[in-house]
Amino acid sequence: QLQASGGGLVQAGGSLRLSCAAPRRTFSNNGVGWFRRAPGKEREFVASISQRGDSTYYGDSVKGRFTASRDNAKNTVYLQMNSLKSEDTAVYYCASAPGPYATATSIYRYWGQGTLVTVSS
Repeated sequence: QLQASGGGLVQAGGSLRLSCAAPRRTFSNNGVGWFRRAPGKEREFVASISQRGDSTYYGDSVKGRFTASRDNAKNTVYLQMNSLKSEDTAVYYCASAPGPYATATSIYRYWGQGTLVTVSS
């Protein structure tokens, strides 16, 4: 139901913007989280944004470099990634929280297909 897109190959120091689109019923009233899984590693919380977009949280490894935003009119959530590093290489997923707020510890209900981000050094 959720579809992440926008991944690709980028050089270290570059930028990418990921998008997460879903039917209106999936997160019109819900917070959304971004996660990633790098090869051989466990899934990691990246960022989250509330339903109104007025509350965001970030994982320590991306603070100051990544920004979550959303356009509810388009049923789309974004993750702007700047100053990318090789350690940001991973498959990135978006997920819908059960309520209007989302944090690293929320119990996410719906998960989308991931999009691969590869950062070359």
